[in-house]
Amino acid sequence: MRSAHAVFGRLRLLARELTTFGMIGAIAFVISVPGSNVLRYGVGLGPLTSVVLATVVASVFTYYAHRYWTWRSRGSSGQMQEFALFAMFNGIGLLIQVLCVGFTEYTLRLSNPLALNTANIIGVAAGTLFRFWAYRKWVFLPVTVKEKPTVPELAAEGEGPAR
Repeated sequence: MRSAHAVFGRLRLLARELTTFGMIGAIAFVISVPGSNVLRYGVGLGPLTSVVLATVVASVFTYYAHRYWTWRSRGSSGQMQEFALFAMFNGIGLLIQVLCVGFTEYTLRLSNPLALNTANIIGVAAGTLFRFWAYRKWVFLPVTVKEKPTVPELAAEGEGPAR
């Protein structure tokens, strides 16, 4: 019975994490994809530059949203280390996205808004799957509870009963 309760608790936590991750991702999507369209077709930047700049802005938002909402109950491995890992994995996710856009633009030679947006959305989806896995596995780590030391361990540290 205890193991079923533990499994249910883990599934409930995973469902909450997926839900908040998805909501934050939806907001980041609205920042990234329309943002890249504005930069590409409104400002006139190249397809890769527009995707990179819009995604970097979305990434800054997602770091803070995930840290203080999705994985707020998890410990912090130190803000600098956590942010460095987040940036590295986000960079890999961005690379996945840029490869999709670059392949469409430069290999398939499809340069219209429909092709750019389709490639961008496919790249966002593939990068998002990678990011969720990486953030959960290496960036926003669960809080570990140190086990209570036994009486012999306390005695060895000078905190236990005197012999």
